[in-house]
Amino acid sequence: MRLKFQILLFLLVIAHNATYGQDDQPPSLRLGDAAPPLRVREWLKGKPIEKFEKGKVYVIEFWATWCNPCKAAVPRLSKLARKYKNKAVFIGMDVYEQQVPLAYRKNINQIKAFVDSMGRRMKYNVAIGDSSFMETAWLKASGEQGIPKTFIINAEGIVAWIGHPMHLQEVLPKIVNNEWDTNEAIAKHNSDKHLEELDDSLSYKLIPYNGDPKISGDFGKPDSALLVIEELVRREPKLKYAPNMAHNTFSALLKTNQRKAYEYGKQALINPAYDEPAYSQIIYLIEWWSDKITLRSEIYELGAEAYQVEIDHIPYPEIANLPKLYNKMAAWYWRANNKSKAIDAEKQAIKAMKKRRG
Repeated sequence: MRLKFQILLFLLVIAHNATYGQDDQPPSLRLGDAAPPLRVREWLKGKPIEKFEKGKVYVIEFWATWCNPCKAAVPRLSKLARKYKNKAVFIGMDVYEQQVPLAYRKNINQIKAFVDSMGRRMKYNVAIGDSSFMETAWLKASGEQGIPKTFIINAEGIVAWIGHPMHLQEVLPKIVNNEWDTNEAIAKHNSDKHLEELDDSLSYKLIPYNGDPKISGDFGKPDSALLVIEELVRREPKLKYAPNMAHNTFSALLKTNQRKAYEYGKQALINPAYDEPAYSQIIYLIEWWSDKITLRSEIYELGAEAYQVEIDHIPYPEIANLPKLYNKMAAWYWRANNKSKAIDAEKQAIKAMKKRRG
């Protein structure tokens, strides 16, 4: 069981669309830079592409056979490839097949078999990256090592956008229609990265106030933590609902003033910083403290609402365990004495279960 957990953790580190597991070297490939060359071990589908041609837009999506979100993205990419057939060239670039535990590795024949099995659901150019060049020169160089990850190269051969393929539908039309402001995208990207790094680094200042989770009843120094947070947010207001700051703020408020915790949590769910709203932090902390302190009913209602925000942010619902999420939502609505919403959530759980089985 421990081995299976370690394997799963390894895969999540690689596949997670975040900065976890990346090194601290500043990225050498940035938005606005000329795109690196393509180096391909073998083309599996479509016409081989030797180089980027000026005047053409290219969408390069990095994926792997073991990555479930990558596989879920395939039919959506195919739909976009058909829609923009005369405006953009789509390339699925297989990577990371040898960097996972042996049981998950695939050789060329197995990758070919997977691509063949997808048929028209994978209706765009597909290639296997050459050695580790595509991982190093593209993913690692950009600081975006999680997959699925998509790069858009504009008609001038410039890296115009890097992100999760779930956002392609809103970004690609602007790029192909020359309505995309690369300088604006660069500024936002840099601002988000700076805020993320600041959120990560400043969270360490709050560790001394957190208490020891191994000691029952050790709540740390939440009042002091809130004073420190207040000063940090005063210096940089954008930190207020950033993930790490939200975690520490909500945790301290749960231990000192649950009414304020509820009010803060409501705002955190609708005010994302550089990332998604802090629903995961709220859910985790309510679960953690539910058997250690008495939580007010509105806190459980907040937690149920956080589950809905989580569901709304799932890029590919077909691979998520929606019945489990709706069940947890229902349980918390019940604890909040909101029986009608608890019943509605259970109905959603049943509906999702039937859809999953059928």
